[in-house]
Amino acid sequence: MQAINLRQSLFWDTDVSKLDTQKNATYIIERIMDFGNDDEVRWMRKYYPKELIASICKSSKELHKSSRNLWTKLASL
Repeated sequence: MQAINLRQSLFWDTDVSKLDTQKNATYIIERIMDFGNDDEVRWMRKYYPKELIASICKSSKELHKSSRNLWTKLASL
């Protein structure tokens, strides 16, 4: 699957052209979980394994509490 063009506003503190979707997976997933739009969320769920997303949701120290709660509830559906 082809990588999506990541919005600079989603990664305000990083040069998006230098992001690697594999090496920076945790960072990308956290940002999309917190601030992503519908297209970015759909891409994330297709691009990354469900297990990786769930693991990051559980263990991330960067993810906002409200985002963690939402994603935890969505995982149970």
